[in-house]
Amino acid sequence: MSKFQSTKIFDGFSTVFRQWQAEGTHCRFLHGYAIEFKVTFQGRLDHRNWVWDFGGMKRAKTKIDGMSAKEWMDYMFDHTVVLANDDPEKVFFENLDAKGVIQLRLMDGPVGAERFAEFIYNKLDAFVFEETGGRVSIARVEFFENKRNTAIYEG
Repeated sequence: MSKFQSTKIFDGFSTVFRQWQAEGTHCRFLHGYAIEFKVTFQGRLDHRNWVWDFGGMKRAKTKIDGMSAKEWMDYMFDHTVVLANDDPEKVFFENLDAKGVIQLRLMDGPVGAERFAEFIYNKLDAFVFEETGGRVSIARVEFFENKRNTAIYEG
């Protein structure tokens, strides 16, 4: 069975993170980017001859962690600080979050461009598969921490 592909870029997110295990590099410090990610959808065409409705994230009935896909993306990546759950300074950042200084988001496992690409892939793949009744899946996610540095995850 042949599959079609389409892509959409999601941008406009300001995200700060730190890779606490990156000893010997500046990545162990807090640093942020205006991030974006390019999602490649694959599957059979629908009755409109589309793989995925480019505005479908807003109109979808399926939820990600109880939120619409757009709300979830904003929640995770828009003006947030993303840390690994095992960051030794986690309590410090939780206190900043409790004081309203930051919007803290925790991820299981390490953080960084490669892990963000994988994380987004896993969340969106389950979402589009359910939303389309198995007609569409995610082929890949390319995560941009800037225009020169990207990481790709393919399922």
